[in-house]
Parts: sequence; C-alpha cells; structure tokens
Amino acid sequence: MSASQRLTNLWSLMKGWAKYALNKYRNLHLFGKIFIWLVVLFYIFGGAFIVIATPARIAQYTYDKAEDLAALKYGWLILGCAIVIISFPPLVGHTTLSTLAGFAYGMKGFFISAVASIVGSALAFVVLRLLFKQRLRAWANQNEKWKALESVVRAKGLPLIILIRISPFPPWVYSNSLFASIQPVKLWQFVTATCFVLPKILLHTFIGSKIAELSDGEQRGHMDTRTKIIDAGLIVGGILIALFASWTVYNLVQDHIRKLEGFSPEVDALAAEAIEGYDEEAPLLSSNQERGD
Repeated sequence: MSASQRLTNLWSLMKGWAKYALNKYRNLHLFGKIFIWLVVLFYIFGGAFIVIATPARIAQYTYDKAEDLAALKYGWLILGCAIVIISFPPLVGHTTLSTLAGFAYGMKGFFISAVASIVGSALAFVVLRLLFKQRLRAWANQNEKWKALESVVRAKGLPLIILIRISPFPPWVYSNSLFASIQPVKLWQFVTATCFVLPKILLHTFIGSKIAELSDGEQRGHMDTRTKIIDAGLIVGGILIALFASWTVYNLVQDHIRKLEGFSPEVDALAAEAIEGYDEEAPLLSSNQERGD
C-alpha cells in the first residue's frame, strides 16, 4: 500500500469517527444533548482545575483512591461488574476501565479486565439479540448493506468474524451491538473472536500500571531520572502502539472485506460500508426503525 493510499485511509478513518460521533449526537433526545454539553463543560473546568491543583497532586490523589479500591475485599468484583455494565450500549468507557484495572492492580488487573470483558460482551450479545429479535429480522430483510454483510459473514465464518472484532471501529460497546445484529454470528463464534481482543486489553493494563508508578510520589521519589524516562517512554510508546495497531487493523479489515473472493465487488463494497457506517442506534436500538413486532 502506497503512502498516499495510507493517508487516504487514515483520512477515511477520521471521517468515519467524526460521522459516527455526529450521528450519535443527532440521535440523542434534548436531555441527551444537554448532557453532552455538560460533559464538555466538565472537561473545560476539569482542565482548569488540573492547571490550578497541579498534575502531581491530582495524580497522587488518584493513586491513593486506586489503592483504596485495591484494598477492598471485593474491589476486583466492583471493577469487574463496572466493565460488564459498560458492555451494554449506549454506555462507554471500556478502555478507561481496562486502564484503571492496571492502575489499581498492576498487571494482575489484566485478569479482572479480561474475564469481565468476555462475560460482559457475551451477556450484551445474548440480551440484545433476545430483546430485538423481531426488529433484527425486519431490519435484515429491508437493508441491502446488511444483507451483503450477513452473506459474507455466513460464507467466511469465524476468520472474518475475528477480523471484524479486532477492528477499532465501531468501538467496543457498539461492536457488541453490531455482532448481536448479524444473525449468522453464533455466540461461541463471538466469544472466540472476543478472545482475540485480549492483547489490546493487556496493553491497556500495562499502560495503566506504568501510569500508577509515576503517579505515586513515594515510588517516583525512589526512581532515578533514567527510570522515570523509561516509564514515561513506555507509556507514550504503548499509546502510540495502540493507535498504530488500531489504524493498521482497520485498514486491513476494510481492504480484506472489499476484496473477498467468491462475491461480486458490489457485495463486498456493501458489506464494508455496513461496518464502516454502522450506527449504534440501528438496527437494534433505533426508535425510528420499524420494530417488526
């Protein structure tokens, strides 16, 4: 793939995220839009607070609270349940909680995040499919892109499901909704594909554990400059690796689907567009879609 094509794909990914965010905002009710603006104001005032209170003091406070969580007898269960809950749309925060697991529990947090992620995604898959079974059938019968997507998934099976699952778009929680919407996907296939996301969860846990080391003043005080630089480099490197891997996987998935053998180019393109333009409000959650009940 040429450099110009990679830039084009990157621009396409950025537009996809922007379109996704805009569609999500437009589909919100008035109170939902008010909530979004309140969140924006929260981050503005939060940024001002960080400048005033200083990052070091805030980092230390956050670290102390994470230590309190880890000291709780069932702190791991509280964190695990939170990950399960945010696996249901329209909630978000999977990456944040996976990083928090590493922040509070070190690399042991990976086991909490991994198990909770698998359980949460499987529950979301089952619940959404059961609740919206009739609407799902009606949607699939009237949408050409969805017909194309279901036909290629049915034909290619687990390998294609894994590729789509590890793609960063749509995000975690809406990826659960996406697969619940694709009728040929079986629960065991979805759970198997979800296991291939565990390396990304491991990376988030690692980043969280390194941030924790630099957040604690006592640990930071015993570090020499070289160790601090290495830890900071590992954090930045981990974030860059996550971003690069997400971009690369997204391009590979889109390119693979658009060039599947055994299907016409039109079907391949429709299937890719069904994923690329997937809106979390459809087909399972849209209030303006025909229910088919």
